[in-house]
Amino acid sequence: MDADLLPIGQFARLSRLSVKQLRHYAELGLLVPAHVDVDSGYRYYRRDQARQALSIGLLRSLDVPLPVVAAVLSGAAGVLDGVRETQEAELARRRRTLAALERIMAEGLPAVPVRVVTEPAHPVVLTREHAAGPADVSRATSTAIARVLREGPVAGPPRLVGLFPVELAEDGFDVRAALVVDAGVGAEVLAGGAFACATHVGPYDQISLTAHAVLAWCAERGHPLRGPVREVYVSDPASTEPDRLVTHLMVPLEE
Repeated sequence: MDADLLPIGQFARLSRLSVKQLRHYAELGLLVPAHVDVDSGYRYYRRDQARQALSIGLLRSLDVPLPVVAAVLSGAAGVLDGVRETQEAELARRRRTLAALERIMAEGLPAVPVRVVTEPAHPVVLTREHAAGPADVSRATSTAIARVLREGPVAGPPRLVGLFPVELAEDGFDVRAALVVDAGVGAEVLAGGAFACATHVGPYDQISLTAHAVLAWCAERGHPLRGPVREVYVSDPASTEPDRLVTHLMVPLEE
């Protein structure tokens, strides 16, 4: 046997990977042993495979998924772009979470005033976008709103409403955007009725704090938690500072 070959344990120490990881990467075809003893099944690696092993370890330490690691090792161009976008989105979500936490630390748990309002039915144009999970709500909502503004006739400032399920399932759900239009123009009707309503002032990514207060108010008074939960966008985000955005959060109280 070639004297340059190293047994798996020694190669693991050289490449700073575990034996278990090396076996797994071999199964995936990422890092195949240079030699496998037919009788004993022992695995051996060449010293010059250490660079590839260390590269795999480096990429995994940066949370690069294994399929992307394989593409990087094969020399494919641009394959890390998607990883960077995913990590940037996660970083933005973490920052939003931190901002909400800091608001709770400063103001306490949400206790905004909740009132009961009666809302008439409205003719609307509706669009729908699938959110992959709670972390995808912002993107899905923005996409649905942009689409409904393209599809619906708008005379004057648009009156927009976001529609969300009460439970935001981890495995995904649909987000809808409604544009209120003149009677006879809309293909659908947004039902009216009685609603528990609270006004959120601040960034859209902190609306969950106000939603907490409204849902708690409903639960304490024995109102079934039914949806869709409505976000009525009062302010124009293009001309309003995030801390001054006004949104009415509404939970239906009756069918």
